[in-house]
Amino acid sequence: MGSASLTGADTLTINNHVFADFADAVVAELTWPNEIAVVKTGKNQNSIYAFNATGSQCEFKLRVLRGGTDDKFLNGLLSQQQADFSGFTLMIGQFIKKVGDGAGNITSDIYTMSGGVFTKQVAGKTDADGNTDQSVSEYMMKFTLAPRAIT
Repeated sequence: MGSASLTGADTLTINNHVFADFADAVVAELTWPNEIAVVKTGKNQNSIYAFNATGSQCEFKLRVLRGGTDDKFLNGLLSQQQADFSGFTLMIGQFIKKVGDGAGNITSDIYTMSGGVFTKQVAGKTDADGNTDQSVSEYMMKFTLAPRAIT
């Protein structure tokens, strides 16, 4: 038999708050919009390599139930950031994926996030056709670091 990867019991914390009021579909997404290195090749196939420090920044999108405990928690942090940006305490967090191998062994795939701020306001909508997205609050954040560890 080949290898297997079973996931689904993920854990998310921001500022030591454990999240549970997730919405539907993709509820949390961690991405890196910038390259970690840049390569340029010139005349005679000479190549130049440069480390790109912005490659360590990650974007984090989180979809929670509108009006729920997690929404209230995040909205409170966003309000603090808006009220006094210079005095805002940067956010920390962990995004942990539990990965099973099908034989009872579990590995933790851990992203440890630091230096976080909100980058966008929470949008709102009303929809007479019953679109369920009107009951979801979507938060956009950036973290300066989110190294990955597999244990």
